[in-house]
Amino acid sequence: MLTIDGIDGLRAHLGQELGVSNWAQVSQPEIDAFANATGDFYWIHVDPSRARETAFGSTIAHGLMTLSLGPGMSNEIYEVSGFRHLLNYGYESVRFPAPVPVGSRVRMRATLLAIDEQDAGVRFTVAQTFEREGSDKPVCVAQNVWYLVPLS
Repeated sequence: MLTIDGIDGLRAHLGQELGVSNWAQVSQPEIDAFANATGDFYWIHVDPSRARETAFGSTIAHGLMTLSLGPGMSNEIYEVSGFRHLLNYGYESVRFPAPVPVGSRVRMRATLLAIDEQDAGVRFTVAQTFEREGSDKPVCVAQNVWYLVPLS
């Protein structure tokens, strides 16, 4: 895991890839749990028999489920020290260019895109590119904005 120390560490990594997470397999029980948590029971996600008849040949993960893997995968890739705490500020953009069929393995690649130094803290933006094993097309691309609260 990469440790980025303070604002100087962020500046030193601006424009650079921070790393790549481990592969995570997406299972039907996880998809079902996500459906239960969100109330999104659309059949393409939770009905394997019906989904088998689609072009995908199986159920697919919710796009937001894929995106929700980001915080855990970020924790595998990097940490930022030298601040009181880190807050997930939101996303500038999120797209789902390709599906994640059940049983797929996905991972995330993180790149530091921007740093915005402010009086009350620092915002930084990380490009999150989620890849599916065996596919050339990403399954999710997002720009995640984080907010760092200074020590003093």
